[in-house]
Amino acid sequence: QAPIKATCEDILCKTGFPEDVHSAVVSRSVHGGQPLLNVRFQSCDGNKKIHFGSSEPEDFRVDEDGVVYAERSFQLSAEPTEFVVSAQDKETREEWQMRVKLTPEPAFAGSLEKDQKKIEDIVFPWQQYKHSSHLKRQKRDWVIPPINLPENSRGPFPQELVRIRSDRDKSLSLRYSVTGPGADQPPTGIFIINPISGQLSVTKPLDREQIASFHLRAHAVDVNGNQVENPIDIVINVIDMNDNRPEFLHQVWNGTVPEGSKPGTYVMTVTAIDADDPNAQNGMLRYRILSQAPSSPSPNMFTINNETGDIITVAAGLDREKVQQYTLIIQATDMEGNPTYGLSNTATAVITVTDVNDNPPEFTAMTFYGEVPENRVDVIVANLTVTDKDQPHTPAWNAMYRMTGGDPTGRFTILTDPNSNDGLVTVVKPIDFETNRMFVLTVAAENQVPLAKGIQHPPQSTATVSITVIDVNESPYFVPNPKLVRQEEGLLAGSMLTTFTAQDPDRYMQQTSLRYSKLSDPANWLKIDPVNGQITTTAVLDRESIYVQNNMYNATFLASDNGIPPMSGTGTLQIYLLDINDNAPQVNPKEATTCETLQPNAINITAVDPDIDPNAGPFAFELPDTPPSIKRNWTIVRISGDHAQLSLRIRFLEAGIYDVPIVITDSGNPHASSTSVLKVKVCQCDINGDCTDVDRIVGAGLGTGAIIAILLCIIILLILVLMFVVWMKRRDKERQAKQLLIDPEDDVRDNILKYDEEGGGEEDQDYDLSQLQQPDTVEPDAIKPVGIRRLDERPIHAEPQYPVRSAAPHPGDIGDFINEGLKAADNDPTAPPYDSLLVFDYEGSGSTAGSLSSLNSSSSGGEQDYDYLNDWGPRFKKLADMYGGGDD
Repeated sequence: QAPIKATCEDILCKTGFPEDVHSAVVSRSVHGGQPLLNVRFQSCDGNKKIHFGSSEPEDFRVDEDGVVYAERSFQLSAEPTEFVVSAQDKETREEWQMRVKLTPEPAFAGSLEKDQKKIEDIVFPWQQYKHSSHLKRQKRDWVIPPINLPENSRGPFPQELVRIRSDRDKSLSLRYSVTGPGADQPPTGIFIINPISGQLSVTKPLDREQIASFHLRAHAVDVNGNQVENPIDIVINVIDMNDNRPEFLHQVWNGTVPEGSKPGTYVMTVTAIDADDPNAQNGMLRYRILSQAPSSPSPNMFTINNETGDIITVAAGLDREKVQQYTLIIQATDMEGNPTYGLSNTATAVITVTDVNDNPPEFTAMTFYGEVPENRVDVIVANLTVTDKDQPHTPAWNAMYRMTGGDPTGRFTILTDPNSNDGLVTVVKPIDFETNRMFVLTVAAENQVPLAKGIQHPPQSTATVSITVIDVNESPYFVPNPKLVRQEEGLLAGSMLTTFTAQDPDRYMQQTSLRYSKLSDPANWLKIDPVNGQITTTAVLDRESIYVQNNMYNATFLASDNGIPPMSGTGTLQIYLLDINDNAPQVNPKEATTCETLQPNAINITAVDPDIDPNAGPFAFELPDTPPSIKRNWTIVRISGDHAQLSLRIRFLEAGIYDVPIVITDSGNPHASSTSVLKVKVCQCDINGDCTDVDRIVGAGLGTGAIIAILLCIIILLILVLMFVVWMKRRDKERQAKQLLIDPEDDVRDNILKYDEEGGGEEDQDYDLSQLQQPDTVEPDAIKPVGIRRLDERPIHAEPQYPVRSAAPHPGDIGDFINEGLKAADNDPTAPPYDSLLVFDYEGSGSTAGSLSSLNSSSSGGEQDYDYLNDWGPRFKKLADMYGGGDD
């Protein structure tokens, strides 16, 4: 039984070209570097390294991916061009060959371009009328048939298509233009037109697979831009060429079929697409099976529908124990399958005969060996190979590996290669050779699914993995890193600072001592002995240097060994610099301005010292003895530790520029002092102490440009103030004009009457509460002048006795007073039937509407029953007596 299985496995996969002769259709004109076709090579062992060659190397070359390129430019003859493509295994030197036949494109493909070279003139139609002796223009649109233009034209460009011309160009100077996608709209510039001659041209090759047709509009105008002709529509159809090879959606199609399936069982559907026109022969595809491997038990176990790509079984005898997998080479050809002119492509259909898990994985060896350099992670140290007779790439074939011993610290893991099913022993934690030199692991392998019932084999297989650790050269390291050194600044060049050494972790390697070098020294202050690591200074250490940050200076050194390969490590030396009094204080600012009189003339100055405490302030300020005029004219007084005040000693000093030397001494031990010159500008001042002498300011260093800029700013500010004043006056005039338009005292129209404003409450109004507390003090109605009383007011007669309040009642009695007045008004028979007797405002006299009291009833009183007025209370008693109660 074993020889039979071996024979089946050999037949299952056959290394070499899938066909002996490969035909392809290419263009007649071949350019150097142009890809022509793709040859396919099937390798049963994925690790084979194949080299392709050509029998005509001066004309054709084949890259490693199987693409055939033209080496030079030439024209194909009418007869097919043949050459041989060879494939050779770089290791075994085994060689395979395939004959390639190149057929030029059919002649009709080029005839389309020739037809386009016949340039036609398109003119406006004319019509001869019977009753006229001259031609008259026919009033209809300009219509032309579509223009057919083949894709992938080789030019030359621009290529003339048609000439658009108006018959009025004989009498007028016309300009032609085209608009639309492809002309002035994206993609722009494909079509252009000569504005004078009307020649329409294409500027580049077209691709039907991108744009199948273009719709343009042609325009004819005179030199002034006036339309002479109605715009016409130009349709340019891109004629499809067979320039796209069919492409399968997947290069490898996988399908399954149960063993023992009957003929006619559906297996899978393969699909290819063609970018060419699907309604033309260029895009009509046909499928066929080129080969079947293996060919047992029948060479034609499957068939394919040539139009749909459906694959079905046509023979019985599928047995997974004999044949586990069938490989079909499927070819798709356009031009309805025409083998001469059609372009074709192939794909592989892998049909797997499904089975159950009846075979466990078995290691190919009892012991596996591997090695790993120390300190390396994520590296594969050993490949564990197993064999499994079940169907590959299924849960019954996929192996899972686990370690059962030998790795207590978890430094290794085993991953499964999904393609080969091998176990990849990988390092996940670094290993130190000086600690562990060898590991012996015990591993087990089993399938993803358990074995089927009734299988007598053990469910797993075990093996041993021996891993050797390789000693490698490791980088030296400084101790400590970083190293801190405290040192006073001012250390002279050539002084020994410290010793900075490193250690080599390699204990079992024979190598010389470490060598030291300087890697980073920003101020170039240091040097290191290459043998013993002693660091000495090459310049004076200065704490005030720009390379010192927060009193700390950093330098980096390198330690290198002579191993193979050489390794190196870095260390940082941190020098903390202690301050010394090596800087004298200086005055700040360097220039000042004061008045030529005694008051006010104080100048505030500050002492600046780069050193820090205790080598800085407080400072001592004094004037030098020479020249004598300094102390005669000036005096200085310290006002704080860092500040002093310079002022005139004499009552008047002539305006000018004076250099005043000032001696400043710090508090260091020993003291450091310096004489700083303060440039003082003395000028004439106003009462506020500001300089008023412009000439002297200019002499003191203020330039003419600065003075002009100041004057311009002042002028602009004055203009802005003037504009604001004018705007305020104009707004006041507009407000007064609006008030004159409406006079609420004289205008009696309802839409402009101003009655009163109620305000926001007692807090917003100035109420006179005494009027509520002393209603008897209110001005009587009798004082109103005659003629301005409201006609609907109550007539003046003897008033009833209303309650009278005291002159100064308590504010809390207001509510009681209002309630008592309300009761008296309700019982007053003379009170008219309205709720309020208050007169809020006077609306004027002479109203055309008159009083509402003068309105007469539309019906006679006798027709109404007014007895219900007796039920309305005492305020309606007067009306009840007048209209109710019968005839009297």
